[in-house]
Amino acid sequence: MEHLNNLLTNELASGKASGKIQKIIFDIIFQHIQDMVFVMKVEEGPQFRYIFVNESGMKKANLSVESIGKTFHEVLPLSFANSLQRKYEKLVKRKTVITFDDQFELNDGRTIYGETLLTPVLDQDNTISYIVAVTRDVTEWLNEKNKIIESEQRYRSIIEHNLDSIFTINLNGKILEANPATSLLTGYSEKQMFNRSIYDLINDRDIEKFKVLLQKSCTGIALEAHDCKVIHSKGYLLIVHIKTVPIVIHNEIKGLYVILKDLSEKVKNMEMIKFMAFHDQLTGLLNRRALLEQLNDQIYLPKNTLKGFALISIDLDRFKFLNDTLGHLAGDEILKKVADRLSQFQSDTCYIYRLGGDEFTVLLLSANRERASSFVRKVFSVFSQSFYLNTQEYYISPSIGISLYPDDGNDAEMLIKNADEALYRVKERGKAHFQFYRTDMNSAFTNVVTLETHLRKAIEKDELSLFYQPQINITTGEVKSFEALLRWKDSEFGFISPNVFIPLAEDTGLIIPIGYWVIEKACQQIHTWNSLGYMNIRVAINISPKQFLHLNLVPFIQSMIQTYGIQASSLGIEITEGAMQDTKETIPILKRMKELGISISVDDFGTGYSSLSYLKQFPIDGLKIDQSFVKDILVDQKDAAIIRSIIHLGKSLGLEVIAEGVEDQQQVEFLAKAKCDKIQGYFYSKPLPVEELEKKFLKKNAGN
Repeated sequence: MEHLNNLLTNELASGKASGKIQKIIFDIIFQHIQDMVFVMKVEEGPQFRYIFVNESGMKKANLSVESIGKTFHEVLPLSFANSLQRKYEKLVKRKTVITFDDQFELNDGRTIYGETLLTPVLDQDNTISYIVAVTRDVTEWLNEKNKIIESEQRYRSIIEHNLDSIFTINLNGKILEANPATSLLTGYSEKQMFNRSIYDLINDRDIEKFKVLLQKSCTGIALEAHDCKVIHSKGYLLIVHIKTVPIVIHNEIKGLYVILKDLSEKVKNMEMIKFMAFHDQLTGLLNRRALLEQLNDQIYLPKNTLKGFALISIDLDRFKFLNDTLGHLAGDEILKKVADRLSQFQSDTCYIYRLGGDEFTVLLLSANRERASSFVRKVFSVFSQSFYLNTQEYYISPSIGISLYPDDGNDAEMLIKNADEALYRVKERGKAHFQFYRTDMNSAFTNVVTLETHLRKAIEKDELSLFYQPQINITTGEVKSFEALLRWKDSEFGFISPNVFIPLAEDTGLIIPIGYWVIEKACQQIHTWNSLGYMNIRVAINISPKQFLHLNLVPFIQSMIQTYGIQASSLGIEITEGAMQDTKETIPILKRMKELGISISVDDFGTGYSSLSYLKQFPIDGLKIDQSFVKDILVDQKDAAIIRSIIHLGKSLGLEVIAEGVEDQQQVEFLAKAKCDKIQGYFYSKPLPVEELEKKFLKKNAGN
């Protein structure tokens, strides 16, 4: 390079083509070089005066031709001029090349960044006469550099501040870097992990799966795996979700990112949610959902492993009474104690469930009728011991129904239903014992909910009607009184037995509106018969115990009598002994009815449990002997004696006595001899619709 400079200097000095070469060099520097070139003359002070500025310098430094010959402070903003002054003075002092970075604003508002090289020009006395400044525009390069720096910082921010653990590993699995979250996850510092194999952190059972994951990712595929386990520095296992991402540089895979998300807390929460979904909150026992799943699991086992099992439904006798008496908190404590006792039977072949309230269920696997019976006896044995609550002693007995798979059903719902049906029969027959399901237990209507829905619409759809059964004067044969009996012909199911829908109406409270409908229809029918000339007729209607205590009953009856203009004596009511147990409420109601002129009879007399003293206290007009006594009067001396006693009692008290369920001539003769007043039953007539009753009895007796 020095030889080339000397050659060029000699050529210029010799004058050969010097003018031409100088012009070329000048044009290159002035017009074509993009760097800014400034030649400054050094004067006393020191001051620095522009003596040459190339075109790029003029343009980018915002200088003009008039700037030539002037100093920094004459052409530049003060702050910028002061900054350059200091740098130039530094060069004068050191007499050596210096570089520095600066920036300045263009007219269009853009900021230009420059990298400047200051070179001194010395004269023969080693004094700096001139300074040549070459400023290169590094704005674009600096912007690119800043972008790279910013991009790297963004990347580092993603890594450093990520809540997930991120390892950088080489293709052999050695850890090169680890972010702060990794230390929190594993318990190791970054220094402890550096250059260590990542396989050391993986649970032995998951190493093969993890190795396959890394090998596939080394081919350039990002992958993930669930439920791998890593080993914490303290030795316990953490459940993590793993992602592997290839590090690709110039189309070559240099390593992998391994990202671990801690799932331990999430798994705990999922397990808690699953536990809550399949367990009863109060007792901790399995719930109905768990029962359905386990039943289905058993039912759909492969046939070669399928075995029979028993489903045992348990209900606590009189628990509602205890709950209402002691309070719900005490009731909950009792349920917990019951759950504890039943839990002692829990095993791989015995599962205990609480379905709600005081309903418990046991799934007994590999069980036949004998094993189920033996198990239930053990249950009764643990219930024979008393329960203690707040130092008080309580005895609780269970009622138990059992269904067997596959004999009593081939799906979960059917098995549960049939076990409940068996339990219901136990409740009907005295409680505190157990019974297996039998096919004859199924009622005609298995879907009680559907039946209830139909019953609620029966009145508005005009599906209810009254039939009438005559009551015959046993001495004269006259028929002047009838019992009104409710019938229901459903549009879908046809005629439904009162034994089915009356209890349902009682349970749902529908007996109240239905009872009022019966009262009105009976009064309306009496009015119709009176208008046809059938006078001195009495119609007896049955009043439900629930309706009997209804506040609006007597006012409603009075309003119906007035509305249809009938005699109160044309209407009679029949109530059971059970409805009259609460004398404080019963006596006022009966007296108000009596004041209206309505006759009152006790229905099903002899089947209740109330004291006979009510016959003296209540304003009763008659007794109806229950058909259960009449049925066997000819073969059972006790029934015959009871009937004679009832008739004698009624006569002594001045009450009319009617016998129900009379079906043959010999029963009629027995009752006539015992001086019974009236008889009612199929021997004379079944309950009849209005048209048949009028034709068979009213027209026949119209002249009487």
